[in-house]
Amino acid sequence: MTTTTAPTPSTPTPTHSRVGTTALTALAPAVWGTTYLVTTEFLPAGHPLFAALMRALPAGLIGLLIARRLPAGSWWWKAVVLGTLNIGIFFPLLFVAAARLPGGVAATLGAASMGTGVILVKRWGLPPGIGPVGFASWQLSAGGLVLLLPTLLIEGVPAHVDAPGITGYLWLGGIGGLLAYALWFRGLGRLPVTATALLGLLSPLVAAGLGIVFAGESLNVAQVAGFVLALAALACGQLTPTIITRTTNPAEKETAA
Repeated sequence: MTTTTAPTPSTPTPTHSRVGTTALTALAPAVWGTTYLVTTEFLPAGHPLFAALMRALPAGLIGLLIARRLPAGSWWWKAVVLGTLNIGIFFPLLFVAAARLPGGVAATLGAASMGTGVILVKRWGLPPGIGPVGFASWQLSAGGLVLLLPTLLIEGVPAHVDAPGITGYLWLGGIGGLLAYALWFRGLGRLPVTATALLGLLSPLVAAGLGIVFAGESLNVAQVAGFVLALAALACGQLTPTIITRTTNPAEKETAA
């Protein structure tokens, strides 16, 4: 009797470690879901570029001071590409959508674009010897520098930023920027790409929930069904596939022949 087995997979992550990593990674899109409420309720209106700049550049520079590592070799242009896509382009579109669309809708559009960044990061991996904080700071700094000149030329600085506005910028940059992206990139390096990408659904779910509670938004029947479907997809995406080992009897091979 011979035994036919599937190729040996990489060493699986222990269940308790996987659960903890998933929970920490999930905090990132959950925090991003607060962006829409913070934008409409705390930030000065009509300054999406400035909001994007304040979320990216200060947090990126602080992250660089913490990590004390700059890109090397090909990671200079890779950091610029990722920073431009994930931060420099995405953030302004995010704040424009947040100001003009319901939170759940705006966050859904962001989750559709999140997949590109996930694929590129999984393809390139994390740079050797650099931690999630350093990796996040590279992208936030690059994206912030991309935004700096357009912000100054097109919008400038708001004439007045009150205490709620300062609080909003601090939340978006410190918690929603550096901390959330560090947790996100940490998870990307440890979790399967499908499971990580589906965690992005938490952003529109949290945004929709906050919109209902604090902004008086409501969901129709189709939207409620979509909400439930998103939760089911998110949960199913965290299940680990089972590899089946099949035992083959020589007599079966002869019969088949």
